[in-house]
Amino acid sequence: MAAQLDDLIHQPLRLKIMAALYADREAGPVEFSRLKAVTQATDGNLGSHLATLEKAGYVEILKDHVGKKPRTRAALTPTGRKAFRAHVDYLREVVEEVGDAP
Repeated sequence: MAAQLDDLIHQPLRLKIMAALYADREAGPVEFSRLKAVTQATDGNLGSHLATLEKAGYVEILKDHVGKKPRTRAALTPTGRKAFRAHVDYLREVVEEVGDAP
């Protein structure tokens, strides 16, 4: 097995966050409210996990205003995209090994 498990991404909510950001990578940063809906996380839980991913350099958090309303968005960094693809490769290898087992 060549690919490695990424402990940061492996956590279920962080995996969902990374998958959502990866899926929308061409559309640009994803709004916090959309991530919340996709992941079914609470504001605090989602914010905490986003902060962990940001600290690791996997996610960039963008804060601005639309009119007078604050807006928080998140996007994968190049490091985050690479880490996510590597973690998906790891998961594929695990599944293929199990499928090849006698």
